[in-house]
Amino acid sequence: MPSDLWTFAVHLYGLPGVEPACLRLQDQGADVCLLLTGCWLGRRGVAFDSTRLDSLRAVCDPWQEQVVGPLRALRQNWRVQAQGDQALAGLREQIKALELEAERKLLARLEGAADGWPGGAGAQVEAWLQGCCPGLEETGRDALDLVRDAALAL
Repeated sequence: MPSDLWTFAVHLYGLPGVEPACLRLQDQGADVCLLLTGCWLGRRGVAFDSTRLDSLRAVCDPWQEQVVGPLRALRQNWRVQAQGDQALAGLREQIKALELEAERKLLARLEGAADGWPGGAGAQVEAWLQGCCPGLEETGRDALDLVRDAALAL
């Protein structure tokens, strides 16, 4: 298992079925960066704790709202127009790269926020997923199961 969060997230996201599962969860309101962080912490055996989750959300929420979200909205808003406009399509790809870099910076911040949290409590992935994705236990259960199983397989 990769030790740093970014490498773990890239490996996990690249496993079969994980990307579409994460996008489905995102469409249902989940924060994918937080979800990937929860998987990473759970794999490291960091015990889930609502205070820890609150600390992660305090880092994550403002960055998502002020940086990642606006970039994603701009990229998505240009989807149709970019199909017939090469210049706009190129700008859209640049926005996509910037959005990915913003997510990378967010994951680095989340890793820093979790620095020093002791591991070794056994696999905690399910507990972290339930904490990171409240309300999706039923509507997103299949996607959560797929992400959990993939995280445990890394």
